[in-house]
Amino acid sequence: MPSPATAGTATAAEPVRPAEIAGSILESWIAADPASLHLLQEIRGIAASTSSVLIRGESGTGKGLLAEIIHYLGPHPEAPLVKIDCTELPRELLEIELFGCETIDGRPKIGRLELAGTGTIVFDEFAALSMPMQAKLLRVIDEKRFERVGGMRSINVEARVVALTAVDLEHALARRGIREDLYYRLNVLTVLLPPLRDRRGDIGPLAEFFLARLCELHRKPRLAFSQAAISTLENHPLPGNVRELRSMVERAVVHATPPEIMPQDLAPQLRISISDERRLSLEQVEREHIGNVLQFTNGRKTQAAQILGISRKTLLEKRKRYGLQ
Repeated sequence: MPSPATAGTATAAEPVRPAEIAGSILESWIAADPASLHLLQEIRGIAASTSSVLIRGESGTGKGLLAEIIHYLGPHPEAPLVKIDCTELPRELLEIELFGCETIDGRPKIGRLELAGTGTIVFDEFAALSMPMQAKLLRVIDEKRFERVGGMRSINVEARVVALTAVDLEHALARRGIREDLYYRLNVLTVLLPPLRDRRGDIGPLAEFFLARLCELHRKPRLAFSQAAISTLENHPLPGNVRELRSMVERAVVHATPPEIMPQDLAPQLRISISDERRLSLEQVEREHIGNVLQFTNGRKTQAAQILGISRKTLLEKRKRYGLQ
């Protein structure tokens, strides 16, 4: 799901109140499909608690936006919302970034857990944490305390933990890639975010949402989708989910001839007609689409992943699964 660019931004003259931020973020959660509407009701109930939350879903589905909604609808929306990408930093730097450290001059480096205060700390792809770091995260959740790196004093944790992952946790558990105790500790308040292909009622409204904002961003005259373009989007498997949909709309905004967007403006690398898609399973369509994109990029996986709106790691996993060598 899209995230408002100005959410959380404030000036001294015009402070943005938490309720305004929450309203802005909720407006960005485009929920037209029954599955999305049901999910939003579920999120409202979860947000009212202070318990840790696990959000599961494929790459590009909008897990980060859900984490923001949980924070701003929660008990402490005025407190900080702090995010940490567990895939970004090596273990040593990640530990300091998260817990902070004591320094020789006596002025400690404050970590993100402390910065979160009574707010929310979001662990993006928490399953990428090393086993020792998973143990430290478990302690934070269970005991609500930690020590800075090199420090002895325990510091209390008040922030709510929200963990995000696109990983198959049961598979990771079976191959000992994740601690069993952490898995069961997190798997209490769990949100399962369906892929966009399972909530197709959102595709049209989401595309219109992106179109309005991207026309403004690129200073283009307002465009409209042709019915054929909308049908193409609604019948496309979108393995990259919302991220891929946005990329397709942005490409159309840049290349389309006003006033209408046609199917070829969305993704010229597609080779599957709408009638063909209706005769294929979603898995077959996804395999065909990924193969076409890899062919379009001459096998350049990073570029292909960007077009698909998925991570390079996810592309490699799908390539292996479908035997696209």
